[in-house]
Amino acid sequence: MKSVDFSYIAYFCNMIRSCVLFLALLVAQVATAQKAPAVLKTEFPAEALPQTLVAPDGTKTTAGDVLDAYKGQTVMLYIWAGWCPDCLKGFPELKAFQAANAEVPVVYFSRDRTEKQWKDAIGRFDLQGDHYWFESDAKNDFTAAIDLNWIPRYMIIDPEGGIAHYYAIHADDPALQRAVDKLR
Repeated sequence: MKSVDFSYIAYFCNMIRSCVLFLALLVAQVATAQKAPAVLKTEFPAEALPQTLVAPDGTKTTAGDVLDAYKGQTVMLYIWAGWCPDCLKGFPELKAFQAANAEVPVVYFSRDRTEKQWKDAIGRFDLQGDHYWFESDAKNDFTAAIDLNWIPRYMIIDPEGGIAHYYAIHADDPALQRAVDKLR
């Protein structure tokens, strides 16, 4: 009588179980990621503004101070990270937006994990604009207050410091250009 080797069956069952678990996690991620917030805010919540940011020269400031520095101008706020594949894929569209809207400064808030990664990415991708880094943690009071659930995230800030366009995940989203055109 021939003996049956059940190790292959156990291996196959474990592989199926692993695949099902992976697919369940993937579905959960897709279901929660890139979902536009239920409420599209027109002002920054007060709890967002004291969030500490670091400038490339090492000076510390707050999100409120950065936004106040641009009062009187229409601004694109771009939340990104050098490790983010969707951010990297979107750089050509971001640069096209900048070329078409030279008068609209781009302010970058980085979620990179380290200062070195952040600074290296600025240079490596030749990102033009003013840069700041969330030193404390990528998940912080600012990102929570703006319902950040995915990067990249683009916002258009009006000259009074309000939010003209709250949610875009692509730089070529026509709503961004419409918001800028409306503020001209």
